[in-house]
Amino acid sequence: MKKMGYYRRAIKKKCKLSIDTRKNYYPFLRINNMSTLPLIISDETLRDGEQQAGLFFPYETKKTLAKLIRQTGVNQIDIMPAVHETEEHLLKTLVAEGNGSIMMAATMVGKQFIDQALACGVERIILFYAVSDRLLLLRDTEVRNLTAPPEKIEDDNLPNALVRRVRQNMINKVLENLRYATSPEIGLKVEFAAEDASRADFNFLVECIRSFQPYIQHFVLCDTMGILTPEKTYVWVRDLLEFTDNAALGVHFHNDLGMALENTLQAVIAGASMISGTFLGIGERAGNIPLEQVLNGLRWRFGIEVEGIDYEALAQVTNYLDSLGARPAPPYSKAAFRHESGIHVNGFLRDPDSYHVFPHASPEIWFGKCSGASNFQYLFEKQLNQPFSPQEYNRMRDKIKSFSIQEERCFSPEEIVELFKQGFFNE
Repeated sequence: MKKMGYYRRAIKKKCKLSIDTRKNYYPFLRINNMSTLPLIISDETLRDGEQQAGLFFPYETKKTLAKLIRQTGVNQIDIMPAVHETEEHLLKTLVAEGNGSIMMAATMVGKQFIDQALACGVERIILFYAVSDRLLLLRDTEVRNLTAPPEKIEDDNLPNALVRRVRQNMINKVLENLRYATSPEIGLKVEFAAEDASRADFNFLVECIRSFQPYIQHFVLCDTMGILTPEKTYVWVRDLLEFTDNAALGVHFHNDLGMALENTLQAVIAGASMISGTFLGIGERAGNIPLEQVLNGLRWRFGIEVEGIDYEALAQVTNYLDSLGARPAPPYSKAAFRHESGIHVNGFLRDPDSYHVFPHASPEIWFGKCSGASNFQYLFEKQLNQPFSPQEYNRMRDKIKSFSIQEERCFSPEEIVELFKQGFFNE
């Protein structure tokens, strides 16, 4: 009863519902007296959705998807131009066709990536960087250059001085990029995606939010490994809002434990003002939150309609994706342990737990447009014990990216080994 009291007060405060709040806990009751909520809905279907291992969207398919998604009334559609020149061309084309106000470039930290996004004609970017100690230690240049780096990277039992230095390096680096992106000369609007926020130190997360707040539209909390639970999510978001004077917080949750949908609903009730996800919930490993389920869940369960959303148009997107055979991998399934993103595989090379939380199963590395040289390094060094030079890995990456686009598909590790035996990478 105490927990229900929290929800009731949160709903009344956020939506000012005049209906009997008890009805919100019976999902089979349609609530006719709807309240509206000005949530920002950010779609990641064309980027994070396509990162699902084995999933490939041809160029024209992505254009069709962008058109259908825009008709739903979402606020933002995300594409990452740095993945490949075809993605950069797609983003430029969609902007030139009159979609500039809705298109957003997913952007790694680095002025060259910000410049690339600006050249695509977008008005806004989503800058992403890790905030957990585990991932920061993997990516910090200073730590990588240590003559004796930590033998095992964990979230505890590390020297306090090292952790403090790595955290401060991150804040300095991100602030430099935020100031550059929002400067009068560049003039971009920026969302910041805090990768692996659910495994970050709470006080450090508060410090990041306060430091970045003057430069960003939203601070997006990413449950990158899908480890949150509904109970923890509600308290976590509520406490972060309290400690940051109600900063604009967004959420981007993954579904590894099968709880992403409920986690997102609880984040909204707690006060999050932005939702990031994909249609049908497609995405890496067990996928993302399904936007159509979140939007309809808010509508039926809590009597909340999101401003600007055309609910009739949602099914057009999901029906089209279904016709393509695009479906997320079920949580805990073999397919949910597959990884294609080069950034993630790079983490495995030094820390097996960086992007994998299940001790009973090993990750499976796939290859395609989103792969990096790390995918080949992992396959040949960790699994086949047949190392090559960094130059060779880069050449293999370039070959498979082009071949993936040509064939409009991704490749399993077994297929890569067979291509290697046939001399494909020597051509």
